[in-house]
Amino acid sequence: MSLKYLAKLSSVGSIRDEETCERLRGLIQRQVQICKRNVEVMDAVRRGAQLALDECQFQFRSRRWNCSTLETMPVFGKIVTQGTREAAFVYAISAASVAFAVTRACSSGELEKCGCDHNVHGVSPEGFQWSGCSDNIAYGVAFSQSFVDVRERSKGQSSSRALMNLHNNEAGRKAILSHMRVECKCHGVSGSCEVKTCWKAMPPFRKVGNVIKEKFDGATEVEQRKAGTTKVLMPRNSQFKPHTDEDLVYLEPSPDFCDFDPRTPGMLGTVGRQCNRTSKAIDGCELMCCGRGFQTQEVEVVDRCSCKFHWCCYVKCKQCRKMVEMHTCR
Repeated sequence: MSLKYLAKLSSVGSIRDEETCERLRGLIQRQVQICKRNVEVMDAVRRGAQLALDECQFQFRSRRWNCSTLETMPVFGKIVTQGTREAAFVYAISAASVAFAVTRACSSGELEKCGCDHNVHGVSPEGFQWSGCSDNIAYGVAFSQSFVDVRERSKGQSSSRALMNLHNNEAGRKAILSHMRVECKCHGVSGSCEVKTCWKAMPPFRKVGNVIKEKFDGATEVEQRKAGTTKVLMPRNSQFKPHTDEDLVYLEPSPDFCDFDPRTPGMLGTVGRQCNRTSKAIDGCELMCCGRGFQTQEVEVVDRCSCKFHWCCYVKCKQCRKMVEMHTCR
């Protein structure tokens, strides 16, 4: 997956010229061509890839597979090469993050090729005035579709894995589109709302991550079938209702992620992972440690405490030290 290489470039610097496009490992030739034609957009793509990685690690922080990365292996590991629900999440969050970051770059005036969404104007049916800078989500989504999806489309859409990836890419982008919101500002004497101007804005990316994580939890296992002359993905269990465009789909069950497997990058196991001794959920020691047990030790933590506001204008805190129990898997 090409976005894993772009994410690694976050520590390298900006993508400023066509020569950099040639040096991006993992891009297919058509992506290199898109990069060269849109060099000014690629910095936003790079930021989006890092955004996807950060969000993945946040959403899976308490699960056996926690979206871990190592310097010696590709981002996300080999997990994304398997048709699991984890791969479904990674593709969805990556496609969404590119659309989000490019849209944000448009709205902030970074890019010459796009700006605010000027299709949103006039007076709304609710009576407020469209004004300000509405997020140009149409441009961000279109760029994500052209850059992210081209890898699957170049293989043809006949394979079940290509169909799965394209579906999940689109589901990720719909997590933004379905949660666009209206933000408003009031204008008038003494804060009255005689005139209200509004604009359309994307949700925070944490909200997008939460939506895609919910779709991960309810993802549908599918298989490829023929519908006339077209190949489509249908639920493997015929008793399940068909998935929608906003749902995630996967082709094969996930491994249990309990044990380290040196042959499978990304399969790091749960030895040494922190767990919650009192939880019965997946972050609890019984499930996180896969029945191997856990060890407990007391560690010192430093917190900010006794914070006071000083006029004007700063907050001063003390540092408090305390001993807490930490539980880690055997």
